[in-house]
Amino acid sequence: MEDTDNRTSRRATIVLDGMDCAEEVRLIEGKLGNLPGVTALQFDVVNRRLVVDGAITAPEVQRAVRELGMTAHAEGEVAAPASFWRRRGRLVMTAVAGAGVALGLLTKFAGLPEWIELALLGLATLAGGWFVVPRGVRAGLNRALDMNFLMSVAAGGAWIIGEPEEAAATLFLFAVAELLESYSMDRARNAIKALMDLSPAEATVRRGGAEVRVPVTDVAVGETVVVRPGEKLPVDGEVTGGRSSVDQAPITGESMPVDKELGAEVFAGSMNGHGVLEVRSTKPASDTTLARIIHAVEEAQTSRAPSQTFVDRFARVYSPLVVLAAVLIAVLPPLAGFGTWSTWVYRALAMLVVARPCALVISTPVTIVSGLAGAARGGVLIKGGAFLERLGATTAVALDKTGTLTEGRPAVTDVVPLNGTSPNDLLRLALGVERHSEHPLARAVLAEGTARGLVPPQSADFEALVGTGASARIGDADVFVGNERLLDEFELRTPDVSAVLGRLEAAGKTAVTVVSVQRGCAEALGVRGVADQVRPNARAAIEGLRAAGVRHVVMLTGDNESTALAVAAAVGADEVHAGLLPDDKVRLVRQLEARGEQVAFVGDGVNDAPALAAAHVGVAMGAAGTDVALETADVALMADDLEKLSFAVRLSHKTLGIVKQNIAVSLAIKAVFLVLAVSGWATLWMAVAADMGGSLLVVANGLRARRP
Repeated sequence: MEDTDNRTSRRATIVLDGMDCAEEVRLIEGKLGNLPGVTALQFDVVNRRLVVDGAITAPEVQRAVRELGMTAHAEGEVAAPASFWRRRGRLVMTAVAGAGVALGLLTKFAGLPEWIELALLGLATLAGGWFVVPRGVRAGLNRALDMNFLMSVAAGGAWIIGEPEEAAATLFLFAVAELLESYSMDRARNAIKALMDLSPAEATVRRGGAEVRVPVTDVAVGETVVVRPGEKLPVDGEVTGGRSSVDQAPITGESMPVDKELGAEVFAGSMNGHGVLEVRSTKPASDTTLARIIHAVEEAQTSRAPSQTFVDRFARVYSPLVVLAAVLIAVLPPLAGFGTWSTWVYRALAMLVVARPCALVISTPVTIVSGLAGAARGGVLIKGGAFLERLGATTAVALDKTGTLTEGRPAVTDVVPLNGTSPNDLLRLALGVERHSEHPLARAVLAEGTARGLVPPQSADFEALVGTGASARIGDADVFVGNERLLDEFELRTPDVSAVLGRLEAAGKTAVTVVSVQRGCAEALGVRGVADQVRPNARAAIEGLRAAGVRHVVMLTGDNESTALAVAAAVGADEVHAGLLPDDKVRLVRQLEARGEQVAFVGDGVNDAPALAAAHVGVAMGAAGTDVALETADVALMADDLEKLSFAVRLSHKTLGIVKQNIAVSLAIKAVFLVLAVSGWATLWMAVAADMGGSLLVVANGLRARRP
């Protein structure tokens, strides 16, 4: 919370108990909107948060909210422990109301004196309205005709017209509805709370030669944290000792544990396996990758989905129209002689009860938040409901090649020895030269040599050769490693060698030649092919996108055309563009959009930033631990797993389908019971039951979005 004692414009964030529906939102808007200095209000019903902008202090906001019967505290403050009455009072009074209604009806059927029945129904009315009537009175005083006000009027009117059973049953059912609605909303809140619970509260830190347990928030950057088998990692960091396998699915969504050893990066919230790890903390607890994911999911709710915006606008028009219609129904028919005042007032009250838009309004945010939380648990961070909807509407996906469809690092793919040299001898000689080099192609042969268990020979007089490669003295020979220009310099380009070079070039691979010069005689020892390897699951990922409804897959790369065509053929891309600069990628994304495509661009989140920004949805690959990707992309795939994109698209389709179902169900229930209420077929308690059922149905349906 940002707040000071002066009167300059600021932002205050308040956490409210009891804000579960649009009616409470409108009540708070009416109260705070009239306070001097308030310039903007932002409501997060799912997390019960209110953000107030303007020249007003947090205590002033809290006092105003408490006048409405709600408890409030500033975000970040520790709330006062809830009393038993605060935690269980509503449940107790609902139980008393239910018992009163049941016993009252039993006394009537048992033929006991009427005063006993009335006393029991009176007790049920009092208990059922214990939390409703005071809030209804406050709403009336604030000129907000919310549900509490309407229920209070309806119950009072039922007693006046001689229907005490209906008054008591109406308030009892409404109390049950409030309880169940609060429980259902808590289920939605738990989707985010489950993310928070991934990180442990304490950590074992090595200080002064001893291991001590401290709160995670007290772990300083640079301190060594000891993580034992079966413990969760408390901070982001780098392994400085030990080896283990770590289940980092909560962060990256990877299905299998990942081996971690010296120098490996680890994330808070991951589960350690069989070994003890020593981890140097690289980020404070408030800035770990997990903390940033949680923060992004929470902040995502301020980015409202188009469907949610539509529902909110609809409700703002719908509610006043319903109130006006109820007034007309209560007044016009009796004035025209079509029945008694009590009959039409009763029908108007029933209409108002069933017409409240709470089920319609809460259905969308609950579903969207469930979808966002489900995506985060699956290793996909979506920055808001708007991007969740756009992802579901995607018709074309443009993918960067390097680091997206490929591993992003060169590897030896072919070893072709010449003139009687063995494959291992060819690699050993190359290792002898390139172990002194920092070139990426040199690192590729070092990795291959390590994998084969080769020991590089002693070498001397290493020299980097501009434009061709490098050389070193090995034994009594000078060994040269480099591109095919070496063959031309030593006049070694024979038909056999040219055939090898042509085959590698056709496959989109870089040819690295090895030449030995001994006693003035040059000899080509062989050629190795080096390429950025296509990810093993790249083709399956693209097939998954097509199965999810994406109809066009385009590969964009700055690499040469032959390499691009080879990779595109391997992964099954529909279209390929090579030799591109960042601006060219932006131009091609816009061309796709001009053709009517809804484009998602997938890149590394840094070099491809212009194209990420230009697309309808920007998707960053492998964003775990990458601050820039987490900040700039609309969607971040936390692991280097392209198949997570099709998972996200399927989840988006499901979420949007549930939103549409909820809107349709809510409106259908309202339409049916509005007709029944006006025609006299629906009683007050039936109206409450219909409204309660609709709210519970859409919330329960919305929670399905947590899983694809």
